[in-house]
Amino acid sequence: MKLKKWLTGVLAAAMALSLAACSDGGAESADAGSEDSITLGFAQVGSESEWRTANTDNIKAAAEAAGVTLQFSDAQQKQENQIKAIRSFIASDVDVISFCPIVETGWDTVLQEAKDAGIPVVLVDRGVTADPSLYVTHIFADALKEGANAFNWVDEYMTAEGKTPRAGGDQFQVAILEGTVGSSVAADRLQGFTDAMAESPNSGKYNVICSQTGEYTRAKGMEVMESFLKSDGDKIDILFSCNGDMALGAIQAIEAAGLKPGEDIVIVSIDAAKGEFNAMIEGKMNCAVEHTPNFGETLMETAKKIAAGEEVPATIELEEGIFPADIAEQELPNRTY
Repeated sequence: MKLKKWLTGVLAAAMALSLAACSDGGAESADAGSEDSITLGFAQVGSESEWRTANTDNIKAAAEAAGVTLQFSDAQQKQENQIKAIRSFIASDVDVISFCPIVETGWDTVLQEAKDAGIPVVLVDRGVTADPSLYVTHIFADALKEGANAFNWVDEYMTAEGKTPRAGGDQFQVAILEGTVGSSVAADRLQGFTDAMAESPNSGKYNVICSQTGEYTRAKGMEVMESFLKSDGDKIDILFSCNGDMALGAIQAIEAAGLKPGEDIVIVSIDAAKGEFNAMIEGKMNCAVEHTPNFGETLMETAKKIAAGEEVPATIELEEGIFPADIAEQELPNRTY
């Protein structure tokens, strides 16, 4: 018998009484239920970046280690594909559905369908604007904090290194490579960075000269950075990239323009994947703020608890770090992605 989180209060009470009548203790019954094999349907965004590939690998490995049957779908960056996958999971009567939403909006109908089918939903990484009653929990890393950490590190670094604006004057010119339009994580990283800038005692020292989406891909990051350099190449002092792949693409564009990434333009990105660490070791990047892809173990533990009828928090936040270039070589062997 599959135990669903999404039961009515009356049915849950009835089941609890039934279990109590057939067992010596409630704890033993809960333990037995948690050991039952479950099926998890997971709809992934796609494979747009090094980070996303690591995220997919981690989820698959964690499912195997936890004895969870995984139905996996790659949406190839299309929301309609994720919605189709979720409906397929509903039709298959999986125990739990999980997905990383490509964008924030447009999920109300399919999430209501899952709720009506009695199948609980867990959001991973990105959030949605839908009614929170339509999903059980959101496992996430704090993207607002990540953006703020990126700016605060830059602010401290520019002061400690005695940096001065390349074009003269008293303001550092900042270029920003934004993430996927409509993504909650992309929006939060950008907001975290710009809010921290506005709130800093040194806010007057910084000016955002250009900001555009690089769609979280290396190729687009390179293309957009080339455009930035054509219009403002002699002015840009700082590049904030909302993910690592865009930063690596931007480094290629900066070098092609005859500039030294990491020196002429200070670069900070979010992800902290191996590619960023290698760039820092080579002196081409200055700092990577962590956004861990390792959601898998927490997701499997949470899915098992939900399927067993246990309560879980409405949000589950993962811990992360900040890695400047001077510790990149030391830290690289510890990276799992």
